[in-house]
Amino acid sequence: MSWLISAAELAARCAGESRPRILDVRWTLATPDGRADYRAGHIPGAVYVDLDAELSDHAVGGAGRHPLPAPGALQAAARRWGLRDGDPVVVYDDWNALAAARCWWLLRSAGVRDVRVLDGGWSAWLRAGLPSETGEQAPAPGTVTLTPADPGRTVDADAAAAVAADPGGLLLDARAAARYRGDEEPLDPRAGHIPGAVSAPTTDNLNPEGTFRGAAELRERFAGLGVGAGPTAVYCGSGVTACHQILALAVAGHDAALFPGSWSQWSGEPARPVATGPQPG
Repeated sequence: MSWLISAAELAARCAGESRPRILDVRWTLATPDGRADYRAGHIPGAVYVDLDAELSDHAVGGAGRHPLPAPGALQAAARRWGLRDGDPVVVYDDWNALAAARCWWLLRSAGVRDVRVLDGGWSAWLRAGLPSETGEQAPAPGTVTLTPADPGRTVDADAAAAVAADPGGLLLDARAAARYRGDEEPLDPRAGHIPGAVSAPTTDNLNPEGTFRGAAELRERFAGLGVGAGPTAVYCGSGVTACHQILALAVAGHDAALFPGSWSQWSGEPARPVATGPQPG
């Protein structure tokens, strides 16, 4: 299935009998609490999702800045959003899908089969001249049953290092190139990248207006980076934007595992080696 949905297609589905559940994941590094923006205007019927409180578990120590939520906590959150088994789900944000992809990855990993990301997000909806509403949705509690994620969907720090060292494997670093090189590190304990990882900024997955590049373009991009038959894993700063890379890989027809702790975990463990410069090294 396609993992993306256009604004026009979503509007058509909202007008039909199989209206999807819509989740608004407003979150950026600058504005981690997007509820005010959500209340000021959102897609009709959309329910706000709090990335920090519902898509992360900050009570977990030593697992980076955005540890994954426990399966039971995610299921409780999904029921608060009104999800039921079999519901089609669409997630969006106003940050080029960087936050929405985290919700997409979690729900997909937990067994929700029909979950898509609005291509271009809130901006695409507004550009299309489609209706919005203000205030806050309070849906009836859902009854969805989520499943624990397949262990193959994630890797820990040791497994990420093994993928990077595997001649047939590929570990992609989804952060900006300057952070990969170690020129700057605004958030985490040390600058640089995991030795052997290949720089693959998420910005290169997108067209100028913030929609995803086509599947053929993405296949060409990832082939150039070395994606092949071997294992592929992805990390970023804290396990959020790496999900955007996994979404782009899925659009291109590739599976990849997430290193949830990402650079925030790796750089916080002094015994872990760090590489700098433009090469995997």
